[in-house]
Amino acid sequence: MLRFAVRWFATALGIGVAGSLLPGIRVDGAGAAILTALLLGLINATIRPILLILTLPLTLLTFGAFALVINGAMLALAARFVEGVHLAGFGSAVLGAVVVSLVGGVVHWLLQSR
Repeated sequence: MLRFAVRWFATALGIGVAGSLLPGIRVDGAGAAILTALLLGLINATIRPILLILTLPLTLLTFGAFALVINGAMLALAARFVEGVHLAGFGSAVLGAVVVSLVGGVVHWLLQSR
């Protein structure tokens, strides 16, 4: 349960950071970031694995870069259902997904080093 909470927090933090850093993403408060993080976690647990399997040849041909497109699509899908998160376009979603992943990685690294 603690692991889930930490991952949820890291994702919400990443969404907030993406909203602060990227001009194409606007997050209207912590509540929107938290709700989007929860929804993104559900989408990543259900839809993303299916898409990764279906697009495996393309992902292999692009040396994994296509997985970034899938991550962006998952973020765009989650943002579509949350009223307080606004994306300027699909490129913003892909860049936002990169920021969310980087922030999550940093949080994971910080917690592992203690």
